[in-house]
Amino acid sequence: MSVELSSFESSVTYEKSYKFAVRIVNLYKYLKFEHNEYILSKQLLRSGTAIGALIREARYAQSKADFINKLSIALKEANETSYWLELLYDTNFLSKNKYHSIKNDADELLKLLVSTIKTLKK
Repeated sequence: MSVELSSFESSVTYEKSYKFAVRIVNLYKYLKFEHNEYILSKQLLRSGTAIGALIREARYAQSKADFINKLSIALKEANETSYWLELLYDTNFLSKNKYHSIKNDADELLKLLVSTIKTLKK
C-alpha cells in the first residue's frame, strides 16, 4: 500500500487538487469582496478545498479500501464543486471566462479521480 500512496502523492491528481484549492480560495475572496456573495461562495469554498484535503488524507489510508473510500469522497466533493460553479455562473456571479477557466479544472479533477478510482478497484 505504501508504494501506491507514495506514487500517488506526487501524482498529477495530487498536485492539481492543491492548485485547484488555491484557485477556489481566490474565487471565494473575489465573490465575497467584489459581489458581496456569502452563501454560495462559502459552499464552493467548503467543497472545492475538501477535494485536495481528502486526497492528502488518503496518503495515510489504513488500507486500499480506505484509500479508495477517501478518493471516492473527494470525487463527490469535486462533483458538488462543479454544481456550485454552474450555479454561480447561471446566476451571473461569474463571467463566462472565469467560469470556463475554473470549470475546466474542476472537470479535469473529476476525470482524474474517476480514472484513479477505477484503476484501484481492478
